[in-house]
Amino acid sequence: MTRILLAAVSAALLAVSASGATAQTKLSRNEIINSLQGAQQEVELSADELQKAALENIEKYPGANAPQSLPLADKLASLRQFNVEITFDFDSARIKPESYETVGLIADALHTPYLQGQTFFIVGHTDAKGAREYNLELSLKRAIAVREALVTTFRVPGDTLFAVGLGEEQLRDPSDPDAAVNRRVQLINLGYR
Repeated sequence: MTRILLAAVSAALLAVSASGATAQTKLSRNEIINSLQGAQQEVELSADELQKAALENIEKYPGANAPQSLPLADKLASLRQFNVEITFDFDSARIKPESYETVGLIADALHTPYLQGQTFFIVGHTDAKGAREYNLELSLKRAIAVREALVTTFRVPGDTLFAVGLGEEQLRDPSDPDAAVNRRVQLINLGYR
């Protein structure tokens, strides 16, 4: 009886881990490349300007009634970009081990001739749980963690990657500010610089 129960539990765990692996492998290097490559208008924007705009938005609109679009949102919307879920430990910038496959796919894409030599923002976003200033800081730390993993583990040239944290200032689903879909990392292609 114990062996049958143990076998059933093992089978259930295997099924759960297999479904998690399937969800993780839906993303492909080609999907990332296709989203980030191609002609686009050139936009003069630095990581510092974008970070400053997010902080100014918090200062200008304190509390929860802030507009869900930054003043620079139009500039960002015109650029080739890709959103990806990279999971972190709760309230931390430590990338969870299961997300390293995703970071590796990003690195593979950035190493291809289609994207090599181009400059990218790595933008961290959070949901609306917690203080906006704290979320801004946490999202920056997470963007830095992804950048560092790309540079140190996957050897992507660091001079082409710039980390920015926007916190909850650009929610993907403003109708549900606490939704998991808002917690994401975004790659934005700035082109050749």
